[in-house]
Amino acid sequence: MHRFIQFNDKKIDSFLFMQLSDLAKTLVKNEEWEVEFGYQSYVDIVHRKLFVSHFWDNRPSEDKVNGMKSDVFLRAIGSLYHTDFKEVVRFIERTKKTSVPSFAKQLFMLAEDVRLEEICKKERPGTKKAFSIRRKVYRRYFKSQLNVNLVKAVHTDALFNTIYLLLTADSPLEEVLSISENIDLAMPFIRSTLTRFFETKSTKDVAGVVLEMVEVFDEILENDMLNTYFHLPENVYEREEHGLTIDDLKRKDPLKNCDVLDKKKDGAEDIHGDILPTWHRETSDMTKSFLQFDLEQGSQTDLLGEGVREGEAGDQALALVQGSAQKSARKDYSKLEAMEQKRDIREGRLSHDYGKENKHAFPIFISPSVPSSEDVAQYEKNKTIVAPYQKKLKQMIEKTLEHKKTLPRSDLHFGRLSKKLLRLLTDENPRLFYKKHQPSTQIDAVFSLLVDCSASMYDKMEQTKLGIILFHEALKSVSVPHQIVGFWEDTNEATETKQPNYFQTVIPFDRSLKKTSGPEIMQLEPEEDNRDGFAIRVLTEQMIKRTEKQKFLLIFSDGEPAAFGYEQNGIVDTHEAVMEARKLGIEVINVFLANGEIDEGQKKTIQNIYGKYSILVPDIAKLPDVLFPLLKKLLYKSL
Repeated sequence: MHRFIQFNDKKIDSFLFMQLSDLAKTLVKNEEWEVEFGYQSYVDIVHRKLFVSHFWDNRPSEDKVNGMKSDVFLRAIGSLYHTDFKEVVRFIERTKKTSVPSFAKQLFMLAEDVRLEEICKKERPGTKKAFSIRRKVYRRYFKSQLNVNLVKAVHTDALFNTIYLLLTADSPLEEVLSISENIDLAMPFIRSTLTRFFETKSTKDVAGVVLEMVEVFDEILENDMLNTYFHLPENVYEREEHGLTIDDLKRKDPLKNCDVLDKKKDGAEDIHGDILPTWHRETSDMTKSFLQFDLEQGSQTDLLGEGVREGEAGDQALALVQGSAQKSARKDYSKLEAMEQKRDIREGRLSHDYGKENKHAFPIFISPSVPSSEDVAQYEKNKTIVAPYQKKLKQMIEKTLEHKKTLPRSDLHFGRLSKKLLRLLTDENPRLFYKKHQPSTQIDAVFSLLVDCSASMYDKMEQTKLGIILFHEALKSVSVPHQIVGFWEDTNEATETKQPNYFQTVIPFDRSLKKTSGPEIMQLEPEEDNRDGFAIRVLTEQMIKRTEKQKFLLIFSDGEPAAFGYEQNGIVDTHEAVMEARKLGIEVINVFLANGEIDEGQKKTIQNIYGKYSILVPDIAKLPDVLFPLLKKLLYKSL
C-alpha cells in the first residue's frame, strides 16, 4: 500500500542526533544537558536543553549537518558562556512597552547571534566551516523571503529580511530594495546604526542598540512582524536569574491534619522528663530496649529500600540488621511492600538502567497458556509448510559437522605419520605428521527472537508465524537453545509515571528443545504499542547470563517504535539499546516486515536504528525464503 500524503512524518537521523548530543555535552562539559529539535534554535537554562532548529530539515546533507552543528556551537559555546541572561530578561520586559515586540526580540536574537558567532570562531577555529555554510544558506533564504514579503506588502518582515542581509553582507555597499516610503527614508539611520552591532562586547550593549532602533521603528512601522525567523524565549531563564534559595531545600509538605487545640499554653503545665535508652555502635553498654520509629507518611522518590522487618520488644537493635544473603527464620516477610517491588537486588538493576526514555517503564512477564486443540492443529499445518526448509537446513548443518569431525589437520611436527614422505628429501624442516579433528558435535550458540506484537501487525501476524515456526523447528532440529518472546506496551494503562510493558515468552530456553514445544507460538497476537529500546534491553539482560559463545538476538518488526512519550526519541533510544547489546557481544539483527513496497523513509529509519544488520522483507509471504539463508549463515558462523 502506497502512502501519497504523509503528515508530520519526519524521521530522526539517530546517528546525527547522537553526534549533536555528544558534541553539545562535550562543549558544555556537563552530561546532563540534552539536545532537542525545535521550531527555532535557543537555549533552555531551566531544563538544561539546547534546541536545534527544524529550519535545517529537508536540505542537502552537507548544509543540514553543518547548519545543525552551527546551532549547537552558538548555544553551547556562545549563549551559555557569553550571554548575560539577566540582561536578556530585562530586555524582554522593556520590549513589552513597544508596539513591535516580536520585531524587537527577533532583532535582538539576530544581533546577539552575530556577536556570538564571532566569539565561537575565535575560540574554536574549527567552527568556521559550519558558520560559513550557515550564512550562505540563511542569505539565500532571506533573499527569497524578502521578495515574497515585498510582493505581499508585508513591510515589517521585509525590513527584517533587509537588516539580516545588511548585517551579513561581505561589502558595506550592499544594495537594498525599496520597501516603503517611511522605511526608505529611515534607511540611512538603519545602515549607520547596524554598524554599531559589530562594536558590541556584551549582551547589554546589543540590547542598548536594539532598543535605540526600536524607538525609531515604533514611529515608522504600522504592524509587528508576521513571521518568526529567530526565537527569543521568555520563560527559560529563571534558574539563572533567581537561583535556588534556602526555602527550595526545605520540605514544604502540607500537614496531614490541621487540628487546633482550644486550650492555650499558660506556663503552668506539668512537664515530665523520661529517659529513653538507645543503642549505638559506639556506646559501651547495650540496654534491653531501643528506639523504634514508624514512618507513616512521606514524599515519593525514585529510591527503593532494600526491605525491612518489624522489630519486637525482645529484640536488640543489632538483630535488626538484615542482609541480602541471609534469611530470617522467625517470620515470613514475603508480603512486605518493600519486598514486593519488581526489582532484582542481586543484579542491582534499576529502571533507569533501561535508558532515560524508559525510566517509568517496567516489564510484566506472561507465560503462555496450554495450547488448545485448534492451536495444535494449526501449528502442525504450518509446520508442514516450512518442513522442506527445516529439513534442508538440518542436513546441511549435519554434513558440515561431520566434515569438520573427519577433516584431518596436516603438516604437523608430531601425530600420525603421513603417506607423503617426499618432503623428507626436499624440505629442511619437514612436517610429516597429521591429526584428525574431534570437535564437539554441538553448536555453541543461543538465539532469542523478539516479536513485535503492536497493533500494526494485525495484517502480518499470521504470515509472521510461519517464519517463527521455521525459526523454532530449524533450531530445535540441530539442538540449538532459543527463546521466542512477543512484546507490547499497554496503551490504556500507560501514563507519564507508569508504562507497563508485557513480554509473552511462548518458547522459553528450557523448553525450546522439547519435541512437544511449538504450538504456543500460535498464541501470539497483535496487541498495542511497541517500546523497542526497552524490550531489547530486557532481552539483552537475559542473554548475557547465557554461557554460549555465540549470542544472536533477532527482532521481527514492521516499523519504527511507537509508545507513550516515545515518539521523538524512540528511534534514538532503540539505536542506543542495539549498540549496548552489541558491545556486550550479542549480534542484533532486524527483520523488517512489510506488505508492499518499502519507501525510502522506512529504509532510512531502519538503517538509523540497526545499521547494515537489517533484512527488509517487502512481501511477508516470502518470509521463510528470507529467513532460511539468514539462519544458515548464522549457524555456520557458530560452527
